[in-house]
Amino acid sequence: MTLLKEPDFGTPERPGAATVSVEVDGLSVTVPEGTSVMRAAALAGIDVPKLCATDSLEPFGSCRLCLVEIDGRRGTPASCTTPCGEGMIVRTQTPKLEKLRQGVMELYISDHPLDCLTCSANGDCELQDVAGAVGLRQVRYGYEGENHLDAEPDTSNPYFDFSPSKCIACSRCVRACGEIQGTFALTIEGRGFDSKVAASAGESFLDSECVSCGACVQACPTATLQEKSVVELGMPSRSVITTCAYCGVGCSFKAELRGDELVRMVPYKDGGANEGHSCVKGRFAFGYATHPDRKLKPMVREKTTDPWREVEWEEAIDTVATRMRAIQDAYGPASIGAISSSRCTNEEVYVVQKMVRAAFGNNNVDTCARVCHSPTGYGLKQTFGESAGTQDFRSVAEADVIMVIGANPTDAHPVFASRMKRRLREGAELIVVDPRRIDLVRSPHVEAAHHLQLKPSTNVAVINSIAHVVVTEGLVDRGFVADRCEGFEEWAEFVGRPENSPEATEPVTGVPADELRAAARLYAAAPNAAIYYGLGVTEHSQGSTMVMGMANLAMACGNIGREGVGVNPLRGQNNVQGSCDMGSFPHEFTAYRHVSDDAVRTVFEELWGRELLAEPGLRIPNMFDAAIGGSFRGLFVHGEDIAQSDPNLQHVSAALAAMDLVVVQDLFLNETAKFAHVFLPGASFLEKDGTFTNAERRVNRVRSVMKPKSGKHEWQIVCEIATAMGYPMSYDDPGRILNEIAQVTPTFQGVSFELLDKLGSVQWPCNDAAPQGTPTMHVDEFTRGKGRFVVTAYVPTDERTTARYPLVLTTGRILSQYNVGAQTRRTGNVAWHAEDVLELHPLDAENRGITDGDLVTLASRVGSTTLRAKVSDRMPPGVVYTTFHHPVTGANVVTTESSDWATNCPEYKVTAVQVGLAHPLERHASEAVPGPVSKDAGAGRLAGVE
Repeated sequence: MTLLKEPDFGTPERPGAATVSVEVDGLSVTVPEGTSVMRAAALAGIDVPKLCATDSLEPFGSCRLCLVEIDGRRGTPASCTTPCGEGMIVRTQTPKLEKLRQGVMELYISDHPLDCLTCSANGDCELQDVAGAVGLRQVRYGYEGENHLDAEPDTSNPYFDFSPSKCIACSRCVRACGEIQGTFALTIEGRGFDSKVAASAGESFLDSECVSCGACVQACPTATLQEKSVVELGMPSRSVITTCAYCGVGCSFKAELRGDELVRMVPYKDGGANEGHSCVKGRFAFGYATHPDRKLKPMVREKTTDPWREVEWEEAIDTVATRMRAIQDAYGPASIGAISSSRCTNEEVYVVQKMVRAAFGNNNVDTCARVCHSPTGYGLKQTFGESAGTQDFRSVAEADVIMVIGANPTDAHPVFASRMKRRLREGAELIVVDPRRIDLVRSPHVEAAHHLQLKPSTNVAVINSIAHVVVTEGLVDRGFVADRCEGFEEWAEFVGRPENSPEATEPVTGVPADELRAAARLYAAAPNAAIYYGLGVTEHSQGSTMVMGMANLAMACGNIGREGVGVNPLRGQNNVQGSCDMGSFPHEFTAYRHVSDDAVRTVFEELWGRELLAEPGLRIPNMFDAAIGGSFRGLFVHGEDIAQSDPNLQHVSAALAAMDLVVVQDLFLNETAKFAHVFLPGASFLEKDGTFTNAERRVNRVRSVMKPKSGKHEWQIVCEIATAMGYPMSYDDPGRILNEIAQVTPTFQGVSFELLDKLGSVQWPCNDAAPQGTPTMHVDEFTRGKGRFVVTAYVPTDERTTARYPLVLTTGRILSQYNVGAQTRRTGNVAWHAEDVLELHPLDAENRGITDGDLVTLASRVGSTTLRAKVSDRMPPGVVYTTFHHPVTGANVVTTESSDWATNCPEYKVTAVQVGLAHPLERHASEAVPGPVSKDAGAGRLAGVE
């Protein structure tokens, strides 16, 4: 399509019905109360010249270009800051206004470079456009006087330049940083002629608090803030609307191209999840898609010790099919299986599980969600009846109290975090439950009312104590419980026991009883209170128990079924929700229906033309155990690096090495590919066509920006493997796959490409009862009928500290990096995070003779690694923390075999460790050697995967 230019109405939309009628240049328009004259004019099709105004920001009234005349009023008020009044008559074009606007524009142009023809923003510059719109033909003021034309540019940021000589001090970038992003990294420094934009305390953009979300670049009306890619490649000429493939927020973007080359990603204002905002990853870190490390040809080898041999697709497909069939002939139908990926589209994931069930003839399919959010699916299914979050992201704007548990939204889900911070700045209260003092605890204009800094592994004890306060102090919403829930009395008796009181649990959790009681009262007393949680909840031995504990609390306080409340998982990868929805677990078909259900199974058997098994297949850890035992011999790994992200590396490596055939489909040769016999090149999100489902159940279109560089779509490859194995499988396009999904999946019944193209996106359930989707779940009743209270006893983890391993390691993300770093480490994002570091408390550092920047050894009972220390009081004494994005630089701590009791989700967040100086006698020498540090031979892998 041609380059999509979204309309800019100058000021934000105001809520409410259109009740105020005004006349603008003879045209009548009716708008909601509080709507600006500028927006009313735009709605009538009249563009009022503007530079400081844009509809993503509150009106500012500084540029003096949007002047209008209003009958009965003196002067020429700014249309952006003037609200409409009933019967108002407005004139936007008069000789007086023309003269005033030309005079203002002369002043702007007199201190602006006149290099329009060679400027990188030529054709996309609002200053240039407005100069033409106001009829400016000459500038009476020369350059002889003082000006800013020689101001030095700041090129420090890897993605955009700041050219102060072109700045008109409109403050749009400053306001975007505050109002939209909520970082407040930019300011206007100085006054009058000396006014200029400054990053933090006059630092470079790279060194400042700027998080490179791109909001300032998006807001800038000139070339002052400009993408380096635009400078290098030129202005784009066409755009394709698609969906980001990083975190579970699911931001919509306009991929803007020049020819067939991607120039930039621009956040789409009509994106349901992001509404025109973005983060550094989605906005800028797309370069990995064209990185030279990508493998674009299929490769095979007989043994893993042999060199890879490039082959054509036909040979690669035939090799997979022939060897898979041979394994089944020798070891039985259950001897092979597959692991699907949450980075792939719904359509790709669907055909993988179909291949396993119909072509492989078993249920040995699992997904990477096993090791991150499988407790979410189990816990919410047991209590609410639906394995998904309850709200849309917009809902947070109605919350009065927000409880964030085991999540770090500003780093892991930054676009949603900006929404949340906006609500907090408006007055909502915040409760943070986390061992680490995350940024949300205290940052510009945001401070948590309570930070419950619990000991890792004690989540369930904390949630039970909060519930204890609610029950024993009479804070239960009795009406909601009586009307909509079951099992309350048994649960209330349990949590009301003395052993669950804050005073009794304080020695276990480390959370002061008074602080916990205050937080519980705040949550329970709020008109609307919402819970948002992440992997700090699920990646525990009691992950499923904790999910049910949060559901219990929400039901007890009546915080389900309306905007501003709910229990909301913040999914890590872009399609974790979708990969689960599509039947990627060994015991479930699509929509979380058990394979033993005869009626459900019959639906699939009739459509697929194959008899399907009623017994669940193998989970990922079961596959590994069976491989070592000799009964599981072939594995298709679709877009995951299990040798890097799964726990107990020695066990995973032994399992992969024991198999007769490992097939890896991915963008890059990863750690798992070291054990592979066939490598199938994958497609980046820019080459995909289909859908992703984000954390709020929003199904978004993913559209191909370019053709697959390998020559095939991933769903085509899977279909060809199935066909070569004797089960014919083919589709004309991914839209046909989605149609089949809708045919067999009640929650997707109404979803189609056509509907998504019409509405932009839709949240499931989308069916006859909800033809345009369901933003808020469980409004009148729960999916299961009555919400079910479940007793959630606290059981201490088996992973205990000892004299040898006295510290507890927990893990998380950093803003600039994603997951195992395979994508972001191949972009400019390495400028912010060149290596993983280990945070430890000053007391723990002092006891070990460690200073900031030292190389230290991090050891658990199953392995060790070396990385740099960062002395920080963000962690309490006894707890250390690291990210897991750089396998080479030291996030390779081996986690234990401990896992969630219900789902086998690994307990990544709790590992007993010891920390010591790597080279005690050479500290100063080691400090002088920056850069990556090789891991020990016995070192483990990443501490978690999102």
